[in-house]
Amino acid sequence: MKSKIKSIIGIVPGLLIALSIAVVAKFLESLLPIHLIGASVISLFIGMIVNSFWNPAFLKAGLKFTSKKVLKFAIILLGASLSIGTVLTVGKMSLMVMFFTLLTCFGGGYIIGKMLKLNWKLSNLISAGTGICGGSAIAAIAPVIDAEDRDIAYAMSATFLFDMAMIVLFPFMGRWMGLSDMAYGLWAGTAVNDTSSVVAAGFAFSEAAGDFATMVKLTRTLSIIPVVVIFALINIHIKSKETVGTTETLRNKVNFWSLFPWFIVGFVVLAIINSFNIIPVAISSAAKELSKFLMVAALASIGLNTSFKEMRKSGIAPMVHGFIISALVVVVAISVEYFMGIV
Repeated sequence: MKSKIKSIIGIVPGLLIALSIAVVAKFLESLLPIHLIGASVISLFIGMIVNSFWNPAFLKAGLKFTSKKVLKFAIILLGASLSIGTVLTVGKMSLMVMFFTLLTCFGGGYIIGKMLKLNWKLSNLISAGTGICGGSAIAAIAPVIDAEDRDIAYAMSATFLFDMAMIVLFPFMGRWMGLSDMAYGLWAGTAVNDTSSVVAAGFAFSEAAGDFATMVKLTRTLSIIPVVVIFALINIHIKSKETVGTTETLRNKVNFWSLFPWFIVGFVVLAIINSFNIIPVAISSAAKELSKFLMVAALASIGLNTSFKEMRKSGIAPMVHGFIISALVVVVAISVEYFMGIV
């Protein structure tokens, strides 16, 4: 009991700092004459700047809680303002784009990794982070392929660096191309890496685009399960040609229940309930506003956990790999939309 109370108390400082930065970011956003940079982007960069000169250890637990648990809770709340019919439509529309972007990430990533002489684990971690859901995909795949800590750090840095660039550039490119909210949301949801970055890039364009991008991203996140299983099997095959114990090894390596993104279930359940008009409009609107604010706070915590110095240590080759794959995915995603007649 005492340990639980202590752990809860340990979360408070980091959570309060993230919430405070979110309040500041929302205020600064309200001062902007034109909505070009959303509160999520502002919050992320404030966090990174603060991290450069102040990064006490007592904030770590709260920042981790905010960037993981609070973000997932915010996405669940978002379901209270959506219709399940819309969610299913978005998922159906995004499948074709997702197929080609994943093919680009892992097919192109394999070739580029060979050209840059990166080991297959690092190359595929970067591809998975780019193609599925950033750090979450990297964290899920790393243990099943026995990735080194250095490879994990490289992959995290490479994908996150280009995520930040996309957060800033995507809204400008979307407006320059004259994309609709739906077209932009589908593009951001399939081309931007991490969930938090999709949220930031989406809502920086418009509220409708942010909602759409988030739904597309949730559909894309589900691909993490088959991808992890495939990589577990590849690693087992590489490590040993023996078939004895393969099933047991896979079972030990992959915890399917822990890999499943359960927060999506909460998101869908609330969307279903809202589809039947059970949730009052006032509560639905309040849930959406709270969801958006908590997402901004989650971005603040991610910024507070990100070090410019550590990112510089990652080297050139992984960054080149990440840049090429990210650029290819951006082009492929918008090209598929064009041929589907969405743009």
